[in-house]
Amino acid sequence: RSGEFSLHFRGIQGCTKHAGIDVIILLLTRRSDRPDLTVLDSYGIVTLAWIISCLIGALPFLIWNPDIGFANAVFESSSGFTTTGSTIFADVESLPRSILFWRAISHWLGGMGMVVLAVGLFHSMGIGALFLMRAEAPGPEVERTSTRISATARILWVTYTGLTAGQVILYLFGGMGLFDAVTHAFATLATGGFSTRNASIAAFPSSYIQWVTIAFMILAGVNFVLFVHLARGNFNRVRLDSELKTYFGMFLSAIVVVSISLFRAFPDSPPGDLIRDAAFQVATLFTSTGFATQDYVLWPGAARGVLLICLFLGASAGSTSGGIKVIHVVLSAKAIHREVMKARHPHGVFGIYVNGAVVHDSVVASAMAFVLLYIATVLVSTVVVAGSGASIETALTATLAAIGNVGPGFSGVGPTENFGFFPASTKIWLSAVMILGRLELVTVVAFVPILDRHRAFTRARTVRWNNTRL
Repeated sequence: RSGEFSLHFRGIQGCTKHAGIDVIILLLTRRSDRPDLTVLDSYGIVTLAWIISCLIGALPFLIWNPDIGFANAVFESSSGFTTTGSTIFADVESLPRSILFWRAISHWLGGMGMVVLAVGLFHSMGIGALFLMRAEAPGPEVERTSTRISATARILWVTYTGLTAGQVILYLFGGMGLFDAVTHAFATLATGGFSTRNASIAAFPSSYIQWVTIAFMILAGVNFVLFVHLARGNFNRVRLDSELKTYFGMFLSAIVVVSISLFRAFPDSPPGDLIRDAAFQVATLFTSTGFATQDYVLWPGAARGVLLICLFLGASAGSTSGGIKVIHVVLSAKAIHREVMKARHPHGVFGIYVNGAVVHDSVVASAMAFVLLYIATVLVSTVVVAGSGASIETALTATLAAIGNVGPGFSGVGPTENFGFFPASTKIWLSAVMILGRLELVTVVAFVPILDRHRAFTRARTVRWNNTRL
C-alpha cells in the first residue's frame, strides 16, 4: 500500500518543507504491511506536521539572536508559515537580510503548502473548503488516480511559481530592488504580509507598485483550483463559479463603500489616491495579506467597519488566504434563505445550488458548523488575550488577525504597531490560534478523537493481557 500512503503524505511533505521530516515520513510509510491511514490519522499527522514546522522554523531566529526568546521566535515562525504576517519586531529594517529572506520564504512555502496539502488529502477535507474542488473530480476517483493528484499539484506549483516570477518582474519594472521585489512577491502570493520595510508597501511611493500589489493580492485570493481549470481549458467552469463571482462582488462593494467614506472625510484629497488607498486596504485585509499603505485606524467609522468585516471574512477557499472563506458565507447565506422560504411555504421543497449542482445537506451543515466553531474560537481567544491586559478592541482584532492569518488588526495591533508588547504566554497562545486558523479549525478539533481511540485501544490491550496472565 505504499502508493496509497504516498497520496496521503504528498501534501504533508509540501507542508513541512523540511527534508528531514520528509525522510522520516517516507521511512515510516514504506512498509506494505501497515494498516490503512484513516481520516482521523490524517488530521493528526497534518496538525503535528504544522506544529513541528513552526517549531523548526523558530530555530533561525534563535540562532541569529538567542536573546530573542523562545516565545518570540515561535510567534514569528508561526506567523510566517501560516502566512499571518504579524510580527514582534518594531524595526524590521534593522534585521539582517538572511532573517528577512527567511521570513519571506517561510511565507511562500507555507502558502502553497496548504494548497498542496488540500490536494494531497483530497478525500479527508471535504467540509466546505474543498467542495468546489470536488466539483472537478469526485473524491473516490481522485483517491484511485495518483497521477491526477500529482498533475493537479504540479499545475498548482507551476501557477504559484509563475505568478510569483511575474510579480517580481513587474516590481523590477517599477524600480523596486531585486531583494525587495522577491521578498514582497513571496509575501503577496502567499497572502502573508511580511515586509522588509517598517512602512510596508508605503515605503515605495509609487502608485504603479501599489496597483501591481493589489492585482496580485486579488489573484492570490482566488481558489487556486480554478487555475487548474484554466490550464485544462475549462473556461466556463471558471466563468460560472459561484464563489468567484461572490468574491469579486463583495470585493467591489467594499471598495465602493470605503471610497465613498473617504471622499466624505477627505474632500480635498485627489479622488484617484483615495480610490487606490481604498482598494489596497480592502484587498490586503480581504485576502488576509496584511500589507499597509495607510493607517486605516484613523479612517472614518464606516470605512473601518467595512475593513473589520473584510478582516473577518477572508477570500476564497482553496487559496492561500485565511478567514472564514467566501464559500462558507455563500453556503450559510443560502441555508438561511432556504429556511426563510420554508417558513413562507411550509410544503415547498427548496434545494441549495452551487455552480449549478445541488449541495448535500451534510455539506451545508458542515459549513455552518465551521462558521459557529470559528466564532466560538474568536470569542474564547478574545477573552484569553484580553486577560493579558489588552483592550477589548485590541484583543478582538488580534484574535481575528491571528485566526484569519491576516497580520495587522486595529488599536494596539494596527498597521503601524506590532505584537511585541504581549507577554510570552499570549504570544504562544496566538501562535496556536494562527495554526488553528491555517488548518481550518476542523482539522485540529477532529484530531482529538484520535487520542480517545488510542486510549481505548490501550485499555483494551491491557485487559487482554491481564486475561491472558490470569
